[in-house]
Parts: sequence; C-alpha cells; structure tokens
Amino acid sequence: MDNTRPRIVDLSETEPNRKRGGDLRTMLTPITVGSTSGFMGLAIMQPGERISEHYHPYSEEFVYVIQGRLEADLNGETFPLSAEQALMIPIDMRHRFRNVGDEEVRMVFHLGPLAPKPSLGHVDTEAVEESEDLKAYPLVQEPERHGAPS
Repeated sequence: MDNTRPRIVDLSETEPNRKRGGDLRTMLTPITVGSTSGFMGLAIMQPGERISEHYHPYSEEFVYVIQGRLEADLNGETFPLSAEQALMIPIDMRHRFRNVGDEEVRMVFHLGPLAPKPSLGHVDTEAVEESEDLKAYPLVQEPERHGAPS
C-alpha cells in the first residue's frame, strides 16, 4: 500500500533559485512531496531576464506560460511563446528562455522522468552573467552518456 499523502505547497514556502537566471522555484519534488516520476515548479522572469541554455539528458520538459511573453531557443531555433501556450521540450534538446516583453513572465515547468540522481538531471551549456546577487553554477561538462548532444 502506498503511504504517500497529498500535499499542497505554497510558492511562499520555496526558496528562489537564481543561479541560472530568472527566479526558479521547484515546488513539487521528491523531497517536498515524495514524487517519484518527475518534479514541477514555477519560473518567474522580469523583463529582459533569461534562463541560461541547458538540457536534460533523462527528462522531457513541459512548460505552460501563465503570464507574459517570451522566446524559447531550442537547439538554436527561436520559438515565441505567450500566455496560455504550452511547449514540450524533448530529452537532450538544448534550450533557454528569454523574457522579451515588458511584463513579468510566469511559466510552470514539469520534468519527467526523474534522472537517476539530481546531479545528472541538468546540464548547463552556457555560463550565466554574474552579479552581486547572482552567483552562477559552474559550467557543467558534457556527460558521457549515449545520445547526449554534441
């Protein structure tokens, strides 16, 4: 019998993660709710902000734009997105997001399935510009995994 209980997570319970640009809030995760097939969160980007290029070697990413206008660069091709539009990003596809509008962007994201361990789930492919309040993750080397983009 499964003992996992439903749990509501409020945005105010999450810590901002600005290490890849924007404000990323992971809300429903294996740690916060005991999920086993993926995780979900909210990306918040102010006008001009972006989330740096990266890819997920084990997960598809599903995004839904709640508010604002942005561009998604997918393997070098730009796709415009606006409120009430969704996008599926396949495994291993390099992607970045840029707020190109004049209002805050709010975008829900969900990734699944989970990587074998969290450190393998996200590969950064470009550095983030650092500022006093933003210290980037070090650029991650390409993993040695069959099928990873070159």
